[in-house]
Amino acid sequence: FRRVLFRSFSAFTFTCVTANGQPRIVKFDAIDSLLHSRTEGVTVLNFWATWCKPCVAELPYFEELNKNHASEKLKVILVSLDFKREFETRLKSFLMANKISATVLLLDEPDYNSWIDKVDSSWSGAIPATVVLANEKKLFFEKEFTSYNSLNQIIQPLMPK
Repeated sequence: FRRVLFRSFSAFTFTCVTANGQPRIVKFDAIDSLLHSRTEGVTVLNFWATWCKPCVAELPYFEELNKNHASEKLKVILVSLDFKREFETRLKSFLMANKISATVLLLDEPDYNSWIDKVDSSWSGAIPATVVLANEKKLFFEKEFTSYNSLNQIIQPLMPK
């Protein structure tokens, strides 16, 4: 049932929102590269969309995580599953209204069934979903985080000392 959610998407591409607000389009291989790179520190990938109520509810926790650990080795990347055609009218205005400073990627990849399993083989395709990468560890959460503390309790032990 949950994979049906993605069947309504016809084509996905990544658009990276940079600090100056200019998008940069990349393919899934950019995310795949993140999933397989092992850098010092922690990388958090949150898959979300503006039309997903639980996603929007937890978004402030990821933003707080990004701000609280800005000087540390932590990257928060918000991977939006909104439609590319709504980037200017919906997503960009949502990001500005909510003062999102974390990196935002807009996914626009045609074969969603292939990339869902590449993110995590246990992922049904439902959002919100989060991947946490630290050294050789990969943690996957197919759920909504209900507080900043519930998210930070996962991240804090993984942070470099």
